[in-house]
Amino acid sequence: MKYVFNVFGRIVSIERHNDAWTAFHISPEGKRRPVELAVPSEIDRSELAQYLYDVYHEDATPTNGDVSEILPK
Repeated sequence: MKYVFNVFGRIVSIERHNDAWTAFHISPEGKRRPVELAVPSEIDRSELAQYLYDVYHEDATPTNGDVSEILPK
């Protein structure tokens, strides 16, 4: 399963493969590149946004101050 988040202005996709999470940065052109981010396998899907906030909170700016899930259209 794939989940997409706006993480302080950056688009990050997190995918579950077997028992592990894998993260990718998504470029404006839609290209993916791996993120060096260790998401513990025991993190539930419902906890991903908070986990990303905790890891990347120092990247917050006045105009990009939150992490939000981007739901499929």
